[in-house]
Amino acid sequence: RTPAQIFPGSYCWVNTGGGVDRSFDSVVMIEDTLMEGDTLLVTRTITRGENIRPEGEDITKGQVIARRGDCLDAFLIPLLIASGNSRVSVQRLPRSVFIPTGDEIITAEEWVREDDKTWDKVPETNSFMLRRLFHDWGFPLEIHDLVRDDEALIADAVSRALRDHDFVIIGAGTAKGKRDHSADVIGKLSEPLFRGIRMKPGRPVIVGSSGNRPLVALPGFPMSALVTCWSIIHPLLRRLNGESPAVDLEKAVGSVETLKTSLLMHHSSSQGVMEWLRVKCGDIGGTIYSWPLASGASSTFSTSDADGFALIGSSVLEMPKGSEITVWTKRKMELEKRPVYQGSNDPAIDRIVSFMRERGGDLAVRSVGSLGGLSALARGEGHVASCHLLDPETGVYNDTFISRLDKARSWRRFKLFKREQGFLVRKGNPERISSVRDLADKGSIFVNRQPGAGTRVLFDHLLKEAGIQPGSIVGYDNIAITHFEAAARVSGGSAAATLGIRAAAKAFDTDFIPVTEEDFELVIPEEFISHPGIEILMETLNDDRRRQEVDSLGGYRWAF
Repeated sequence: RTPAQIFPGSYCWVNTGGGVDRSFDSVVMIEDTLMEGDTLLVTRTITRGENIRPEGEDITKGQVIARRGDCLDAFLIPLLIASGNSRVSVQRLPRSVFIPTGDEIITAEEWVREDDKTWDKVPETNSFMLRRLFHDWGFPLEIHDLVRDDEALIADAVSRALRDHDFVIIGAGTAKGKRDHSADVIGKLSEPLFRGIRMKPGRPVIVGSSGNRPLVALPGFPMSALVTCWSIIHPLLRRLNGESPAVDLEKAVGSVETLKTSLLMHHSSSQGVMEWLRVKCGDIGGTIYSWPLASGASSTFSTSDADGFALIGSSVLEMPKGSEITVWTKRKMELEKRPVYQGSNDPAIDRIVSFMRERGGDLAVRSVGSLGGLSALARGEGHVASCHLLDPETGVYNDTFISRLDKARSWRRFKLFKREQGFLVRKGNPERISSVRDLADKGSIFVNRQPGAGTRVLFDHLLKEAGIQPGSIVGYDNIAITHFEAAARVSGGSAAATLGIRAAAKAFDTDFIPVTEEDFELVIPEEFISHPGIEILMETLNDDRRRQEVDSLGGYRWAF
């Protein structure tokens, strides 16, 4: 095909996006042309108007480009500028302020500087949580200085805040103690609307109205404050902003994904009360399971550790295992690369998760004790378990218990390490404890582990070997779920001793009296060996950096 010749004066050069003089009616791409002297050679056929965007194609006079309630976002702002609008009328966002109160709380800066954290002080963290929530919702939030538990001081701070803000939130003081002043302050400065809702946690919230300005007192415990923000603060903000005040919990929670899950364990709820659950999730054999974490209103760890949240209706009393619950997740999860671990609590296992995530995997950890982990595998409720179970009859770890698993299935065993167990006692061992006999004879307060935990099995063996009845041990029924929880009680002085691992003693700076070295191993059903997450787990076990991190904990000796 012979190229078309375009002579000088019949063409001009133009950059992509540039204006085209009306004397020209089409644009040809430079890659479809050649130059022969001053003559342009066009090598393909073009049509009139080709590659020219006509005036008014994007925006024309009289076109509505924004409506009441539209947000000035990354899409609308360029459109307004392109249409020649440099100024538009806007509705400002509600001005909100959070006023933290309490004699027992100190600023985060003071808390971080404190070398010795005292039992009678707690850091003020709710302001950080609220600021992030407001940011995610698209609203500003001012944080007031901390106000002590004095009604006059709180009332003065609230009164001044009401002059300059559309929404005032008081932190804590919602109970009925002598130092809880929020109800009295709201009663004097506003029209009280209600006090308390049938929701767990979050029950003691107080709401009032001052000249159409909402005044809310949040419960002080972090989880209570969080769910109150979702349920009450968020819809009030939407109303102040001219939006629908309807409760949109999925949006309030900031859910990344909504999952229909099957409850992995039975759960009982209080009659007539909605209950928020913090849950972890895992996909086992094509079924997505979820299980509740610690439910304390003051627990920030379980709130952060949770994969998501579920709200149980007020009419629900009992939720049998297998019940369907909807989970609003707070993170995106690749469940197909996330095996479910059930078994013994161990800090070395907790630390493996970060290394698995580096490789594109993850691990859902559920600490249920060694016996609980093996039982979960037998029921098909996990991909991997761990155990360190002593058979008192043989003196051998794990063999007896693993041999009881279903013979029709194949089980793979991986010995990870030997781990030191011993008594953790307060620094200096003031009660001179070195054996279970000392615990019984001296009446020292002991903190035990839950039934089914390998450490509990070992302790019961030590008692039997010494001829001591469990009832002779003060605190035998005081239960801690993890080694670190038990060590914290000893370090904090609420118990004189516990049986646990050297790593926990090192972490909490307690004395450690060695008792034994135990075999800690993983058990994996053969059918899950090729699971993508299990493959990542096995690869991670050989990571030298992970080994160094575990070695730094103290009390471990590698078995491979």
